Order: sequence, then C-alpha cells, then structure tokens
Amino acid sequence: MDKNQKNGAVKFFTRKQIPLEMHKVRIVQSLNLLPVNKRVDAIKAAGFNSFLLSSGDVFLDMLTDSGTNAMSDNQISKMFVADDAYAGSMSFKKFEKSVLQIFGKKFVLPAHQGRAAENIISKVFIKEGSVIPMNYHFTTTRAHIELNGGKIFELFGSEAMKIKSSHPFKGNLDPVQLEKIIIESGPQNIPFIRMEASTNLIGGQPFSLANMKEVRKIADKYNLIIVMDASLIGENAYFIKKREPGYEDQSLASILLQMCDLADIVYFSGRKVSSSRGGAICTNSEELYTKMKYLIPLYEGFLTYGGISIREIEAMAQGLLETVDENVVGQSPAFINYMVQELEKLGIPVVSPGGALGCHIDATQFLSHIPQSEYLAGSLVAAFYIVSGIRGMERGTISSNRDEKGNDIFSDLELLRLAVPRRVFTLSQVEYAIDRLNWLYQNRKLVGGLRFVEEPPVLRFFTGRLEAVSDWPEKLAEAYKKDFGETL
Repeated sequence: MDKNQKNGAVKFFTRKQIPLEMHKVRIVQSLNLLPVNKRVDAIKAAGFNSFLLSSGDVFLDMLTDSGTNAMSDNQISKMFVADDAYAGSMSFKKFEKSVLQIFGKKFVLPAHQGRAAENIISKVFIKEGSVIPMNYHFTTTRAHIELNGGKIFELFGSEAMKIKSSHPFKGNLDPVQLEKIIIESGPQNIPFIRMEASTNLIGGQPFSLANMKEVRKIADKYNLIIVMDASLIGENAYFIKKREPGYEDQSLASILLQMCDLADIVYFSGRKVSSSRGGAICTNSEELYTKMKYLIPLYEGFLTYGGISIREIEAMAQGLLETVDENVVGQSPAFINYMVQELEKLGIPVVSPGGALGCHIDATQFLSHIPQSEYLAGSLVAAFYIVSGIRGMERGTISSNRDEKGNDIFSDLELLRLAVPRRVFTLSQVEYAIDRLNWLYQNRKLVGGLRFVEEPPVLRFFTGRLEAVSDWPEKLAEAYKKDFGETL
C-alpha cells in the first residue's frame, strides 16, 4: 500500500474533509429500527440496562468494540484451514509466531478472552494487601484485583479528567505519583505496575511512549514488573504515530514492538486487538510464564487452545498481523474524531481529543439537572436509545460499585460511550447518530433519573436492572413524535 493511500490522507476537492473507508463491504446484515413507542417498551423490559436489550430491538449497536469488529476476508479464510487438535495444534504455532512478530514475546498463554487473562494474572500475583498502581482501571480488572485482596491506585495526570482538552496523551501515568506510592506502600507490596493502552473508562485516551519509558525507569529502580493491557494497543500505537513528535515516520509495527519491549507481561482481548475472539498472556520471561501456565488448564483449557476453538486461534493469528496495518487500525479513530468534531460544532459536551474505541458524551454537562445519585449516564444511554434505536454503554457510576457501607462510589466521569467497531458502520450511520444526539440535546430537560430495582454485588452494570424515577421516557417519546411524526 502506498503511504499516501493511508486512512485520512485522501483529500476532497468539493466538500469538507471526511474520513474515507479503505475497504469495501461484501457481506451485509439487515438492521431493524423499531418505532419510538416500542423502543420505550424495549428499554423498560431491559431494566434500563442496554446490556439486556435484545439485538433484534437495536438499530445500530454501539455498545462495544469487543467481539464486534469486522473480520477480514483473510481472517475468515484462515478459519477453514485450522488444525483443530486438542493439544499440539499447528494453528497454535502460527499464533505463537504472530505474537512474536507483533508483540516481540516468545511465551504465550491463550485464554478465552481478556478478563480470563486478568483472572490468571490476578490469582498468580495478587495477595491480601497488594497495591497495584495504574494509569486507570477497567471494570473487570478492578474486580479481579479486589476479589484477590488487592487495592488499586489510579495515577493519572491533571488533564485526564478534563472533558474538553487538547492534551494528546490523557492516558499517561503520572511518574511523580508513581514513585510516591511505591515509597509509601513499599515495593514488596506491589506485585506489578499496570499500564492500559488505551484507557477504556476515560474516553479511550492513549499514553505516550515517552511516558511509558519514564514508568519503566521507575519500575527498574525498584525492581518491579510492568503488566500492560494491550487490548487497544493498535490504536494507542496509531495515536503515538499521529501525535508524539519523533514517531511520525515510524511504522505501527515498530512502535508496537517498542511499547511491548517496555512491559514484562502483555495481555490482551483478541475480541478487540485482533478483531476476532479469545485472548492471551505473553512474556519473554520463562520464570513469569511458568508461574502462570499451570492455571491455564485449570481455568481455560489446554496450553494450545486456552478455552477457545482452534479456528479462533487461526483468526487471532491473522488478526494480530493486521493490527499493524494503518488502514485497519486507523479507521475507527478517524470516525470517532469526525464524530467528536461534529458534536463540538453543535455545542454538545464530548470528550476531546477523540480517543480509541468510541465517542464519549459527557452526561454531567448534558444532563446537568440530574443528580449523580440518579445515575445520569445510565439515563443518557436509555434516552438516546429511545430517540435513535442506538445502543450505547454507560461508563459512569453504574459501572462503578459500592463501598463497604453500601454507598455508591461516584465515578470520576459520567459518560455515554458510543463504540465505533473497526470497519462496521458507514458515515451515513454516524451522521444519523450525530443528528439524534443533537435533537436529544435540544430536548435534554425532558430526561429524568434512574434507580436500581435489582442490583448484583459484582459488575452490576452487566445484569443490574433499573427503573425511571418518573414517566420521563413516555414524555420524551411524545416530544419525539411531535417533531418526527411517523418517522422512525
């Protein structure tokens, strides 16, 4: 591919600059857009939890990019030639080769997905009283750490929680805070330092290579290891290339290897990074590998399939190779950036700069009349579904948990996340999402709060059920019908 044909490099003569898809669509799935009254019924039946919506009731599914990225023709073709053996599969050898080529790690432990890898790492390294410094937590990461007796410390910089910002690397870990925590807690109580590439819960924001090098120096000083969540490492590398001085002429492959070389353990969700299924843990340390490998047969499957089919191992192997293709990795950030820019023009509060995974709407400003105790981010998710049929995800207090006394731990940010999986949506569909967000913003005072009616003790955002504190969903639907008539 000519370097001038990379995503976003094509200029338009007659109109505004828009992201250009560098792929063609050859297999399609039909979509269903329910009438607005049925959308109200659907979200009520789902307990105002977008996870519990049936996909048949969803028009555009922007819940997540996990397992929803479009697979390439090469990935699908590889699945037909898989060596479907329980042990010693030749397909696993291909996977090992891909991991070595892309991540630079020679020891690989497959798992059925990223949180399964987190489970293994947590059980091996975390004990009662462990302290884990990190740039920011992910929901399942925090749960695994705390269930094993550990405590997290989020050491983000001053720009991380600013909704509107020009800082290119809001996912950086603050090195000053890191060294302070190490000294205060004692290095012996810190099993590892965790870096997430890119930070899911604060808008998919990346960290810089310069920052990771600083963290590496501190880790070496205190003889600590670094564990990196590489689920969105392709996008993080893409942002380094686009935003960090000195890397603009380097390939994504080179940047990826440099990032992974700074980490002792790299784990990932294949559902994200390789646009397939599965996950894995990889390292160059035989000692670390040996500590973890005995738990794979116990919790996942044999060492050469890790709880997923060999066909998915083949798809992962190919998908990792495509992770260093700028046209693959850059399409989603380009669409997200377009959404961010267009929403900012409309005055809609949105996390900037655009990050990885999705476009993040600030519910705190959008629904400033709703108290945080009434789960305003969840309200925004539900309201947006009612007016659009689009399923987003709450990334706020519902995605948090409660303290020992049963009180909500209020989230740092209250966000509606609209995921943009790789090579799934068209620009007209993105424009539709922008249009409906614009209408909702103009009618935002109609939206009310939520309260829990069924609340699981762990990861409540997956299966918890809520209800509206008033009849605001019906009033919102009536206002919608006045403006749009019978239009879906």
